[in-house]
Amino acid sequence: MLADPGTRTMDVLKEIRRLTGLSLWHGKLLIGQLPATVLEDQPEDTARAAASALRAVGAVAHAVEQTD
Repeated sequence: MLADPGTRTMDVLKEIRRLTGLSLWHGKLLIGQLPATVLEDQPEDTARAAASALRAVGAVAHAVEQTD
């Protein structure tokens, strides 16, 4: 879950692209709809690694367990 891209928006966009394969344009749309789910239906370790990677570039992000 991405809550805030922080001040390094372009770095966060690049990281979203690396994690998801989305284009920069689609990543920008994702950031425009915060809070946003970056990855869905991923193992817990993958989700935590993605949240950590986003935090490393200045975003406020965390892994959230989905409940049905």
